[in-house]
Amino acid sequence: MESRKFRLAGFELGLTDVVTLGGLFVLTAMAVVFNGRLAHPRFVLITDFAFIAFYLVSLIVMRRLKPRWLRFLVRTGSVQLTFLQIYKTSNELQKLFFPWQDDRVLTWEKAILGFQPLVAIQKFYTIGLSEWMFFVYVGYVIIYPVLGAILFFKHGEEANEDYLFHLGLINLVCGMGFILFPVASPMNWPKIRSLLTTPLTAGFFGTVAEWIRANIHQPGGAIPSPHCSVATVMWFMSLKYTRRGFIWLAPVMISLYISTVYGRFHYLSDMVLGIAAGLLVILAAPWIARAWNRWSGADPEGAP
Repeated sequence: MESRKFRLAGFELGLTDVVTLGGLFVLTAMAVVFNGRLAHPRFVLITDFAFIAFYLVSLIVMRRLKPRWLRFLVRTGSVQLTFLQIYKTSNELQKLFFPWQDDRVLTWEKAILGFQPLVAIQKFYTIGLSEWMFFVYVGYVIIYPVLGAILFFKHGEEANEDYLFHLGLINLVCGMGFILFPVASPMNWPKIRSLLTTPLTAGFFGTVAEWIRANIHQPGGAIPSPHCSVATVMWFMSLKYTRRGFIWLAPVMISLYISTVYGRFHYLSDMVLGIAAGLLVILAAPWIARAWNRWSGADPEGAP
């Protein structure tokens, strides 16, 4: 993807910046307007403004950097860390308009399937399978930057920008989904948690995943599943630029989808809607990029 840039207040902004930094601006504005409804408004606003400043500084630094490895680290690091802040801010905003919708999700899954998938999948639990599922669930975090590095050093900066743009778009879609349809997730909802009676035991990666669940995750951030939606986008980008990587990633990505339900991180609905959200972004991204290039190309200060 080759996207045009335009200048605003001395900063040269591309499509990735508008989606990522712009998305954080929108969420921050919502936090300002609805600060009285937030549990920790001061913390949310301080961290948001700190990340906005951090992102803007990274844009200034990028203009002066020459070594490719440094350019990759600064660009990818600043953008992907901002994705994390978008996730955390949208989580804080989840219950602005609607209460938790877990009972609704459980009702429609039972009505459609005739059983509760989270309960039914317990009969497949084994230590070996659980360890593999936790491995792919945790390994998703590593794929994020590694795939970006492959695209950057093998196909150039524009390929990495294309990757970051798609990721920024899907992260923003997920954040808005959390706010418009808040779901607490299975282990945070007593009605389904009481039915999950089979021990979910594993080895090292199970321990890591449970630590993440206990210390990083918080209620919400469920529909659409960020793991499934982002994984769908990453898998598509591997097909677009590496092909062989797409085949190698196939068992990981398919297992990752299943792991979100198997590991009790998400409902089946979260997984399905996560994949759907990823596909929607893949279909919409080229249209958005073309519209952006037409608009920014008309800007007298825009760079071709």
